[in-house]
Amino acid sequence: MPYSPRQFAYRIMSRIHRVRDLTKRGWLYLLGQQMPSLEVYYDESNNRLVYYGKKASPEFWDNHWNVDNFKSVVEASKNDKFILDNTRRYLKKGRILEGGCGVGSNVYCLHYNGYSAFGVDFAKNTVANINKYFPELNVAAGDVRNLEQFENESFEGYWSLGVIEHFYEGYEDILIEMKRVVKKGGYVFLTFPYMSPLRRFKARFGRYKKFENNSCELKDFYQFALDDALVKNDFEKYGFALKYRKPFEGIKGLKDEITVFKPILQRLYDNRGQLSFIYFLRSLLSNLLSYISSHNILFVFEQSR
Repeated sequence: MPYSPRQFAYRIMSRIHRVRDLTKRGWLYLLGQQMPSLEVYYDESNNRLVYYGKKASPEFWDNHWNVDNFKSVVEASKNDKFILDNTRRYLKKGRILEGGCGVGSNVYCLHYNGYSAFGVDFAKNTVANINKYFPELNVAAGDVRNLEQFENESFEGYWSLGVIEHFYEGYEDILIEMKRVVKKGGYVFLTFPYMSPLRRFKARFGRYKKFENNSCELKDFYQFALDDALVKNDFEKYGFALKYRKPFEGIKGLKDEITVFKPILQRLYDNRGQLSFIYFLRSLLSNLLSYISSHNILFVFEQSR
């Protein structure tokens, strides 16, 4: 059924504001050191990309998130539309854990919007900064593979944003702990870089270096871009049912994969101006590209058993 002019205008403005919030979120994580220059390989046996260049260690993240304006960086995400819209779709209240919370911006957002929010991260200096500037937040140093500080079925929700891809040995231990601490009927909100149609196309035609187990040093491993179908299957084996799937960051995926477009797309991606036209253009392009070249994908799973 066609939208009325008023409904259409509302949808466009909603998308503009969503992209604006996503842009702010992206900059929160880029305000530290620039991300390392990475070599990309295709692991055919697991249908995934392997990125090497800098190990995603606690020390790396402490350095990356060591910014002068730490407090304002976190406070800028108080009403993060991406986090709130997706959380509220399934949970109106309750206890939510973010495993791998980084600077704590999402914990801050959930806390100030009525949720009982908790965060853990293995970057101890970053956690110390969160505790220093935001003592009201429940954030502690911890390992998402061993959440020993939390009892079984402690949470209605669990956010994991860009975490599982950084573990070379795999994410099964993380998944086991998710299942343990999330109540039956609770939700896991999961994001990770994935094998978009564009990346699959490039892999099929040999546009990546071939991955060999002995071709790269483990100490330089940064992340994977995972096969989303395999991730879905792994979660279903542990009793999670997929409720929602949404690729996002189409512009980033395109600029990183098709370098001829990178100069102009990088300027659009990095632009932090307040002109609504820029946000409209970014929103329109990102949505057009979302199912072709998105860098990340969001899964929402329900703990069904």
